[in-house]
Amino acid sequence: LQAEREEQERQEKERKEKERERLELKDREFREVELDELRHLLEDNHSAITEWKADAAENAKWERYIKCDGHPDPAVQQDINTFITLWRDDPEVRIKPVLQQCHLALQLVEELETLLKDAADTREANIYKEALVTMQELIHRKHLLTAEEILKRANEDTDTETGNMKTVVRDENITLCLWANLEKNPRFKGLNFDDTGFGFELPKQLAVSDVAVRILHTRYDHLSLLAWMTHAKIHTANQSRSEGWKERSAVRKNSAQPPEGRRSHIQTQMEVVLTSPAEELTAADQTDRVLVVDLMEYTPLGGVFYFDVFHLPPQARRVNEWEIRQLLDTGLQMFCYPTGKTSSPENEAHTCPPVGVSVRLPDCVVFLEPPLVARWDTQWRTDGITDVSYSQEEDNVSFKMDSFHAFVLMQETYINLPLQRWELRPLGRDSAVFTFNGAFITLIITVQGDRCMLQSDDHRGLSHILGQWLSSAVLQRAMIKAGVNVFVNEFTDRYVSSCGKDPLTEHAAYEQMALVASACAFSWSKWNTKCSAEHLMVQACEHHGPGPVSKDSWHLYLLGAQMSQKLEMRENGQTLSLDHHPGSEFHSTFIHMLQEDMSDDGRARSRDSSFLFVNTVQSLLCATRPLMFS
Repeated sequence: LQAEREEQERQEKERKEKERERLELKDREFREVELDELRHLLEDNHSAITEWKADAAENAKWERYIKCDGHPDPAVQQDINTFITLWRDDPEVRIKPVLQQCHLALQLVEELETLLKDAADTREANIYKEALVTMQELIHRKHLLTAEEILKRANEDTDTETGNMKTVVRDENITLCLWANLEKNPRFKGLNFDDTGFGFELPKQLAVSDVAVRILHTRYDHLSLLAWMTHAKIHTANQSRSEGWKERSAVRKNSAQPPEGRRSHIQTQMEVVLTSPAEELTAADQTDRVLVVDLMEYTPLGGVFYFDVFHLPPQARRVNEWEIRQLLDTGLQMFCYPTGKTSSPENEAHTCPPVGVSVRLPDCVVFLEPPLVARWDTQWRTDGITDVSYSQEEDNVSFKMDSFHAFVLMQETYINLPLQRWELRPLGRDSAVFTFNGAFITLIITVQGDRCMLQSDDHRGLSHILGQWLSSAVLQRAMIKAGVNVFVNEFTDRYVSSCGKDPLTEHAAYEQMALVASACAFSWSKWNTKCSAEHLMVQACEHHGPGPVSKDSWHLYLLGAQMSQKLEMRENGQTLSLDHHPGSEFHSTFIHMLQEDMSDDGRARSRDSSFLFVNTVQSLLCATRPLMFS
């Protein structure tokens, strides 16, 4: 009996080998035909997308031209330089007009960031960098000027209970909280700004000093871009180029240099970026590097909080009908705290205890774990921060710092990766739904033509982007900014375990999946991690209607660089088997493998798919890389 079984197994193995040889021979016979068909499909879609993008860029350029609203074109260096010069010299310091001007400036900053990203050469990129950083510094300088103007008249708007001044100003971009210490009460401990969720604590030394405290929350983040610039060593050590930048930088600074003491975080870092030779940027020792936050591993979320203490400007006195005010040309002066070095760190800590601050987590961000707090010192750092406390119920974080710093709340960039499961399912012609089951949150992206819409059961922190039809690129940026990142980049594999697949085979799979996404569903397979690096395994089937795919409809497919095949085993199989499905054939492309089982209606839906829909699905697949990071 054993001999008979062994003989049957030998004959069955021989039969399978002969059948495989026959199918491989047939596949080679039609290889060129299938590859040519696929190449033509991809080239036609690529040509259509390229033409569409060119037309869209021309239309946008024309619309800007005919708009004639007086706003400068950031792509034109003369226009942006003129805007910067005129705004720098504008004497307006009232808060509302300045915030309106800042709103326009922020729009220009966003456009400059896009131009910088798409710059064709180094010279063009350097022009955009300089304009970008100068514009950011000017925005921050305007914020200082408006704060100074408010604090000059602090004694005209005092609180009846405390005798001090506190005020809150906010718009869609910033929240400004100011407190002026007019009474200098030694029993003063701290203050919470109503309805903002911001508060601070002061030691006695500051409670009896002529100081003013500012908490400025900007919902945008200009400092992290500067940290990236420094990290990337934008300016090489080439001496001639460095000197050229120094000369231009000197001209700019001398033309409108603020008085000493009014230098902003942006301006200080701008000088580092523009003038530091490359080798100076890597001089920190190993201990210091540990304290600097890795901006590839962590992402700042919700903007920047500027926590500052200033000398209180001289207040006006009224004598009869006259207002007498001491005028200073120094602007707002930073109050030095700690006030000076003592003989030992213990004495310094005793005489200059830390300052406390608490902030409510921004409502436009999802924190999937307690945030990491980092302070600014030409890079984001974690030293000097103690007693961090996170309250999920009150949705705030409080901590102490050795001094006053700008700070951010950070989250692990790839905290939601690798994906636990994913599914791409058609909803109809040029429509599909992409479901991501991340490590912490489930996200659903619906695709309709060239637009995408995000959905999620957890609305907290996402209400501003849920249910909105956006382009794929805009939605990706919005999701990353909101803290629900499921997208990967060139650094992801350093921090996230992957299946280690061949990237060319993977990319080819995404191209072909997008071509038939109007008719076929695709899903994660646990066997993808079990097969070799040269192969991918994915579940797929033809699917019609908006409902879910039934479990019996799925089939497993093995994809390789040379050949694709439908497998006999199912997802719930106990052991990995690469035997092909009886009655199926081998194909040189995944799309021809799928078409073997597709109905006439399914083939027609795939053939008639819009190039915009195909491009959008492909961009999402390439951005998330589910066959690699799940």
